[in-house]
Amino acid sequence: MTHPSDTTETTDPTMTNPLTTTLATDPATSSTEGARPENPIGIHALVWVGDTSPASVESAVTQTAAAGYDLLEFSLHDAVNLDRAATREALTRAGLGAACSRGLAPDADVSSEDPAVVARGAALLQESLAVTADIGATVLTGALYSAFGKAAQPLSRRGRDNVVGVLKELAVDAAARGVTLGLEVCNRYETNVVNTARDALALADDIGSDNVMVHLDIYHMNIEEDDFVQPVLDLGDRLGYVHIGENHRGYLGSGHLDFESFFAALERVSYRGPVTFESFSSAVLAPGLSNDLAIWRNLWDDGGDLARSAHAFIVEQLEAARSARSARSAQPARVG
Repeated sequence: MTHPSDTTETTDPTMTNPLTTTLATDPATSSTEGARPENPIGIHALVWVGDTSPASVESAVTQTAAAGYDLLEFSLHDAVNLDRAATREALTRAGLGAACSRGLAPDADVSSEDPAVVARGAALLQESLAVTADIGATVLTGALYSAFGKAAQPLSRRGRDNVVGVLKELAVDAAARGVTLGLEVCNRYETNVVNTARDALALADDIGSDNVMVHLDIYHMNIEEDDFVQPVLDLGDRLGYVHIGENHRGYLGSGHLDFESFFAALERVSYRGPVTFESFSSAVLAPGLSNDLAIWRNLWDDGGDLARSAHAFIVEQLEAARSARSARSAQPARVG
């Protein structure tokens, strides 16, 4: 899930995902002693706080580390209030990795046919890239390709060409800063550009940069995909970032999503990138953002309890998928 600006068995993915290598090998980021999941486990800052003021960032960093997470994802909808140097220092002190995410506003929509609107979107993405690099994050992801919200018509050819052109340039600049770009697959009520894994793969192919990967979100997959397995298999090592959230945005395991099949698919493609928990409640969000995200009812009001529960759930799913694969590998081959 992304949101707009307030203003306007395959190749090992660790070869292309900088977060994987950094976090999986740094003892300072280990949340438990002994064995731990190989995937960095992340959480969205909006579980903790509704803005990116210095006090809120410090609170989010402290709570993220205390809950055992490896990575903190920041929404850049409030980037004007983000103290970049202080945020980088806080993350380093806590031993946390970081990612940034964003969507675009209608007046800064790079899928528009209006050159002025596209230019504003391109400038906003460049500024977001600068923020990402300045706080030490290595991934900028989300609906980087369009305005957030239900479109009134299908994407036009000219609009898609504009998306490709803007993201080609952004990818070059991101590579120079050591940042990977993620194309988040979102549902039809939030974008008309990328609704399925295959849409994202086609867009990534047209952009043509090694530092552009696909970002799957099981919440959106539940609306758009036929199942939770084939999209993962279709992407293989092009999958670089994962959002985990329930179908109703509540506690993991309290809804109807088939997490077992999804995590098994991640294991089948040897996915070792971040698995980041995302959930929203108006108990934390500012009213404007809460309305943008259609949070009409709250399924939680205690971010700390939610976060601890989510971390345990994700660890359990990762370990179960890995154990099941190991057990299958250990079975003797049938003869005859």
